[in-house]
Amino acid sequence: MDSDNLFSSAPVTNEPLAARMRPRTLEEYIGQDHILGKGRLLRRAIQMDQLSSIIFYGPPGTGKTTLARVIANTTKSHFSSLNAVLSGVKELREEIAEAKERRDHWGMRTILFIDEVHRWNKSQQDALLPWVENGTIILIGATTENPFFEVNKALVSRSRVFQLKKLTDENLRDIALQAINDKERGYGKFDVEFEEGALEHLVNVSGGDARSLLNALELAVETTPEHFPPEKGSKIYITKETAEESIQQKAVLYDKEGDYHFDVISAFIKSLRGSDPDAALYWLSRMVAAGEDPRFIFRRMLISACEDIGLADPNAIVVVEADAAAFDRIGLPEGRFHLAHAALYLATCPKSNSTLAFFDALSDVEKEKDNEVPNHLKDASRDSEGFGHGEGYMYPHAYKDHWVAQQYLPNALQGKVYYKPSNMGYEGKIREEVFEKREAQLEAVGDDLFVENLTFTPDDRKRDKWIERALGNRANILLTLTKKLYLNIDIPRHGNVMVLNASHGLMLYPLMKKNPEGSSIAQVKSKDQKDVIDHFALDLEEILRPQVYVSTPRDVFSLLEDGIKFSVISGRNILSRLSEDKAILPLISSFLDENGTIALMESIPSLSSRLSDFVSSPSVREKMIDAEREIYSFSNPLTSWGKKELEETVKSEYKEAEIEYVDEKEERSVTKEALESWFINSYSKYGVERDEFFSSLQPGVLQWKNTIALITFKGKKRRSGNELKEIHGKVKGN
Repeated sequence: MDSDNLFSSAPVTNEPLAARMRPRTLEEYIGQDHILGKGRLLRRAIQMDQLSSIIFYGPPGTGKTTLARVIANTTKSHFSSLNAVLSGVKELREEIAEAKERRDHWGMRTILFIDEVHRWNKSQQDALLPWVENGTIILIGATTENPFFEVNKALVSRSRVFQLKKLTDENLRDIALQAINDKERGYGKFDVEFEEGALEHLVNVSGGDARSLLNALELAVETTPEHFPPEKGSKIYITKETAEESIQQKAVLYDKEGDYHFDVISAFIKSLRGSDPDAALYWLSRMVAAGEDPRFIFRRMLISACEDIGLADPNAIVVVEADAAAFDRIGLPEGRFHLAHAALYLATCPKSNSTLAFFDALSDVEKEKDNEVPNHLKDASRDSEGFGHGEGYMYPHAYKDHWVAQQYLPNALQGKVYYKPSNMGYEGKIREEVFEKREAQLEAVGDDLFVENLTFTPDDRKRDKWIERALGNRANILLTLTKKLYLNIDIPRHGNVMVLNASHGLMLYPLMKKNPEGSSIAQVKSKDQKDVIDHFALDLEEILRPQVYVSTPRDVFSLLEDGIKFSVISGRNILSRLSEDKAILPLISSFLDENGTIALMESIPSLSSRLSDFVSSPSVREKMIDAEREIYSFSNPLTSWGKKELEETVKSEYKEAEIEYVDEKEERSVTKEALESWFINSYSKYGVERDEFFSSLQPGVLQWKNTIALITFKGKKRRSGNELKEIHGKVKGN
């Protein structure tokens, strides 16, 4: 099936508005900024035409097929499509044969889009595997079902999975306005106007579904005039009443065999577990309104009564069972009272998950299948004479309080604890008694306790290997400070990051570990520094490599893609000449995401070591200190500032900035040649007294103290468009 069948660009005048308005380019695509925003991995892959196999997962109306259409319009590869509902292995084999011919004869790649890929059974999906594996086809799959459950694991492991989310109200409003203003495919030829609240109603009731919104908009527009289409330029006024009629009720998104069935019941159970009766009633209503089988809901509540409440309230199972039995006698609609009664009881119960101890015991059973039943617990009724089974068993009812301490677990598991009673409700009352008896049991059988060892195996991804290798070659002091600076920074996986004065990349690599689906950008001072970062990145796929610019910290912003925003902008010593460099702070802030973070590491030369600190002669030291006053005077922009000036500068841009000062020492090697150069090239008093100063210092390793400011602030100042223009203009020297 050729791409023309699904993605034909030929105009069809009788097509529905939703079909006509499908975006053709990334610029026309609205929403899904977490995967398609400026700098995001998928956007870069589409723009660079370097797609690997991918799966789009999300609810209907979020743009999965539309995104495939954009790729079809963008790629230089051959683009074909199949619908899993209408096609099978026969059609797939035909596509693969044609893809092999293109590859072998013309060296052309083939992208195969399979809509509703989850509809294919295992054998049909297996037929794709070898051709995805050897690169004959690049797969784009679209599914409304969780691919980790509905698509073969082998196929998922060879693909990148991108989840599309329900569109926001803002996205939907933009889509509606796009259709209203488009003169070619929409209603731009007419003067469409909405009564206050009418468009908002369409957006609100669409529930994140662009197709539903456009269908309702089409109905509202085309049923308003007496005859459609009216004359060009005619006014079409959409009242709120018309909008309500066009989309009278939002369809509850609910497929009893699909992901949303499981998502809603999951939300319901988690609300019960979280003791939120309001949320529990809402999700219960969602299920009842969608026609969910009440017996299924009761079954899940019966499970929750033991899994999430357990012995904190042993009556929970009794109440739910009684409500379920009553429902069977009464039915709907009155039976909804019993659903609500059971849900409210569970939501307001004390909670305990101590019954999960069973699964810990089950795990040990599966691992330790040969554990013998202790002899005194064996059945004495059959073979007590020959083997002594049951010998030594103490009958609890023969003892005070009907209990006696003795061994019940197999020998290998003595001391193993499964049941951990909570301190909630009824279970809180029996907690102390359980602990006391457990201690007595252990005392009765000795003190060889079972020890559990936990292990963790990290991800062995090529990207992480590369980053760890790169980190291993950098300076320990800077690494320690970088970890401290980044300690409380959270980055979305799709967030963009940038490091200014990135040098050889040490401050870049920790950020890259957190944003595999965003852009990573580094500004460096020299080509040599760029070459080092590029060299380390050679092992990565091209679209995963950092973008490195040789530039100044301020000028690099003019080289970036228009509209790009960052989750983190970091940098080292970008304020060295504080009075001159402070203009970069508002510029950095203007490139941040709404909740972005700035993290800067600044050395403060005026508070760090000076050569006078290493002179032993008191008289020479006094002369040197006097000479250093000139060097650290207000006339030198590199050394004329300290904590006070730094704090005033930073907090003038962001008053809630946090600044932490760290003193650290490094071993700095100073040669004779370096000292000579230092004094000979100095025109200050250093140069005048150079012979005496030089003779008082010995070449070697100095314990040099550095004072470092770690600066972090989150968010950005809100500025008008004119303010932003002025900021950018000043930095660019306009």
